[in-house]
Order: sequence, then C-alpha cells, then structure tokens
Amino acid sequence: MTGPRVDPRTLLTPAMRGVLERMARARQAPMQTLTPQQARVAYEAGAGMLEIPAPALARVQDLHIPAHDGHAIPARLLAPSDAPLPVLLYFHGGGFTIGSTASHDVLCRRLSQLAQCAVLSIDYRLAPEHKFPVAANDAWDATAWLAANAGSLGLDATRMAVGGDSAGGTLAAVCAVLARDAGLALALQLLFYPGCAAHQDTPSHARFARGFVLEEAQITWFFNQYIRSPADRDDWRFAPLNAPDVEGVAPAWFGLAECDPLVDEGVQYADKLRAAGVPVELELYRGVTHEFIKMGRAIATARQAHADAAAALQKAFTP
Repeated sequence: MTGPRVDPRTLLTPAMRGVLERMARARQAPMQTLTPQQARVAYEAGAGMLEIPAPALARVQDLHIPAHDGHAIPARLLAPSDAPLPVLLYFHGGGFTIGSTASHDVLCRRLSQLAQCAVLSIDYRLAPEHKFPVAANDAWDATAWLAANAGSLGLDATRMAVGGDSAGGTLAAVCAVLARDAGLALALQLLFYPGCAAHQDTPSHARFARGFVLEEAQITWFFNQYIRSPADRDDWRFAPLNAPDVEGVAPAWFGLAECDPLVDEGVQYADKLRAAGVPVELELYRGVTHEFIKMGRAIATARQAHADAAAALQKAFTP
C-alpha cells in the first residue's frame, strides 16, 4: 500500500509561495491562450519584475553572428573588463518560442559579474516562424563561430563554456555533444533545469502539472510551436536523453528546481552523463519552481544559484 498523497504545494518555500500567490492575483491570460507574438510581448514585459538590479559591466556590445544559411544571429557580449577573459556562450529559455537576450540580460550580467568571465548571449531564431531544428542549428553555428573568433573579440578561446536555462539548457546540452564530435574542447556545460526528454511522461510532469509557473498546457503549446511533426520529439537534438553516445562531452553543472515538471528528466540526463564517465555536479534547489533563477529580488535561492553557477564556471575556467 502507498501512503497518503502529499500536496506538492507544501514543498514550496514561503518566498516561492508568495510569488505564486502574487502571480495568481495578477490573473494574466495563460500563455497557451495567446498568439506567439502576444506571448513574447507579455514575457518581455514581465521578465524583469522579480530580477535583482542589473549589474553594471565595463563591456556591453551587440553584434551579429553568421549562421550557415546566411542569417545574422543577434548576440550580446557582456564582460566585467576588457581583459582576455574566458567566455560562457548562453542560450536563453522560453520553450523555443519566447525570450531574448533582453529577457535574460540581468541573469547574464549577474553570471558575468560573479564568475568574472565574458558572457555571449544568443538570440537564436524562435518558433513557430522557425521550426525545429533551426534553434539547434543557430546554437551550434554560434558555438563554432565563437570558438573560431573569440580571439578577435579579445576573449580567451581556450576557456569556453556553453550554458542555458530550460530550452536554452537543451540547446547547450546539444552543443556539448556536437562540440565533442567536432573536436572542440569545452570547459563546462552549465544547465539550469534543461529540457531533456522526448515526452512529458515523468512523475514530476504529473506532480507539478499545474500551479508551479511552468504548466503542462504551456509546455505542450511551446512544443506544438516548435516541432514539425511528432517524429521530431525523438531526435536527440530535441531530447538529449535520446543521444546515442555522450561519452567525452564537456563536464556538466546542473541547477534544478525541486518543484518543476522538468526536474526528473534533468536528473535522468545527469545520470546518463555520469554513466558515460562525464564529471557531473548537480544542485537541487528545494522548494522553488521553474524560472526561479530570474526571481532574485524575491527568492534568495535564486541568488544562491547564481553564486553556485558562477563558482562552477570559475572552477572550470581555472587552468
């Protein structure tokens, strides 16, 4: 016999519960009821509401990166100095449909400041205008370009990492595999609650399906914008857990949220990497939800996660 079912809301920290209550009172239209364009506007409008103040940095530079199909990928370079720093290539979250360098500017500035590294944040193309695998292709094009051109930006190409949150974490994981295949040595893959699985069928998807920021209806809506057909879900560039071989990929740091539909698949991917002999460090942040790392003004755990991620970058970048 199983014991009584525990209400997952009891897992939440008081601060996280307060954020969710304020979100409920705001009565915003569910994202899945909006058009992608409306969803982008709504997300950008709310992206900074719970962020810490944006750290000032010595270097902020907008540039474009050539994709293999001729598209110019917008990017933003952030750095605390003009020294030849190591660099984190960062992919923002947003279900491949929303989000931008602007929505994740504070987070990237924070990582740059704390880790004393450069961060190159990528505005890869979004769905539904650009379906799978365009985002993955843009991410890899940016990775290969940075490896070849970091020196021209005054950065240290020998100390390079990839990272991202949610869908951006998926893209970072994909680039880590492609980098291994291309013989490109990465210092780290920095993964905040990455999407890793082909289907939403883990226990955490059921347990945190409603009321925990990222809802199942929203995940389904995101993926319906992104994939061309159900077969795309089985492609490892959509679901890194389907990668046939991850031996030799870059060491990984995972920052997972306990009350997140994606937490189980994040743990599963960490286990897959460990089984292949990849060094893995995993932090499970208790009592918080998806998107918590962008809530540093309200959630102390977010500020701790920033510090932990920065420490992992510093360690990885140390010769």
